[in-house]
Order: sequence, then C-alpha cells, then structure tokens
Amino acid sequence: MKIDVLTLFPEMILQGMGHSIMKRAADKGLYALNVVNFRDYSSDKFGRVDDAPYGGGAGMVLQAPPLDAALQALALPEDARIIYGTPKGRPFTQKLAEELAGCGRLVFICGHYEGVDQRLVDKWVTDEVSLGDYVLTGGELPVLVMLDAVLRLLPGVLGHEESAGEDSFSSGLLEYPHYTRPPVFDGVPVPEILLSGHHANIAKWRLAESLLLTARRRPELYRVWCAGPERTKAERKIILAVEEALKSLSEAEGL
Repeated sequence: MKIDVLTLFPEMILQGMGHSIMKRAADKGLYALNVVNFRDYSSDKFGRVDDAPYGGGAGMVLQAPPLDAALQALALPEDARIIYGTPKGRPFTQKLAEELAGCGRLVFICGHYEGVDQRLVDKWVTDEVSLGDYVLTGGELPVLVMLDAVLRLLPGVLGHEESAGEDSFSSGLLEYPHYTRPPVFDGVPVPEILLSGHHANIAKWRLAESLLLTARRRPELYRVWCAGPERTKAERKIILAVEEALKSLSEAEGL
C-alpha cells in the first residue's frame, strides 16, 4: 500500500509513524509513506497557503491552489481514495478502516484553521471522515489515528494475524476482558476458566463476556449483533444466558 499525507507539519506525521509497530511495518516494506508539505506548492513569495473567508467571519481558510498543485504532482491512479478529516464527515469506524485497508493508494489531507476551500474538496476528496463530535486544531492527529487503524489490518503488520480479528468492533462487539500473570493480583484471581486449557469453553466464555460488556456499554451494537441472521444455535444459547445475566444485574442494581 502507498500512502500520501498532505500537511503543513510533516514532522508530526513522520514522528508519529516512526515508532513501534508502524515503523517495523514500514521497514518490512508493508506500506510506503510519502509526506508532502503543501506549503511547497504555494505561489506566494512568503509561502502563504491560507486567506480570509469570502463573506466574512472568524478564522482563515486553506486555499485551493496549493493543495490542488500538490495533488496534481502525485499523479494518482483513478481508484485512489482521498480522505479529508472534518467534523462534517462520516464517522470513522472499524468497518471503514477495513474498507480502506483493501485499497492500494490512500491520500490524507490535513486541514487547519476553518478548513479547506470547498472547491478543492469537491474536486478531489472521495471521503470526508470524522473521528467524533469534537474539533481539533489540525488534521495531523486524526490522520495518525486513521493510519494506525488501517495499517494494523494489513497482513504481516501485527505479530499474530488473529489479533486484528479479535479487536473490539471487528466482530461487531466490544472485546472481552484480558488477563495475564500474576494469577492473583490485589486479592483478585484470574477467572478459573482461562486456566482450564479447554479452548472451546474459553471461546464461549469470551463471547459471553463480549456480549455482556457490549449490552451494558453499547446496547445498539448488542442489538444489531444479536439480530443477525447468521447467528448459530450455540450463539443463540449464549445470548439467552447473557439476557438472564443482564436481567439479574438489572434487578440487583435496582435494589
């Protein structure tokens, strides 16, 4: 996969991607990162890339010409996905991360100030994406989040190929709790079933814990998963047990 990031602060992207798993993946050639400072494409003698908004108002707006010239210089293939982070965009989800992980060329535009001239967005951007209902000072942090979420899905990036598939949201549920040594911490033991070595029972316990956690914290996700027509007989049996547990918890908390 080839990735281009258009930003006014290349060092933020390079530093963020220059450590740990992402760096090892780049060193192995699993993806190629090209960071472009679009200020280099400004025609202004002072390198200016922003101006006051037409119609008045607070703040500044990134101009279309420098970004347009930077994008033209990339000579992008027709199927390239060009992503612009904005609060107006569609929510960034695990499903979208998986979709983008299947692409060969991704381009990210880091916005600043009041945003980017809409004409540039209309001409180039294929995906307007939001990380949440809040506003940040620049687009670099959202791009780093999206890159991490997408690249970890590529084959060979994680140490264990099953790791990504077991993450929260990958199955539509929140992930079950994890435990490691010591077997007893602060008087609390690891759940006995995890020490049993019985993999089938452990899998059932983990699914039940995922369902219970999702039902309590993200009930909308729980309802969608449970209503899925692909649910097996064994899964539906676990759902019934979880429903009973939820009922007992609700009654206990109501006391």
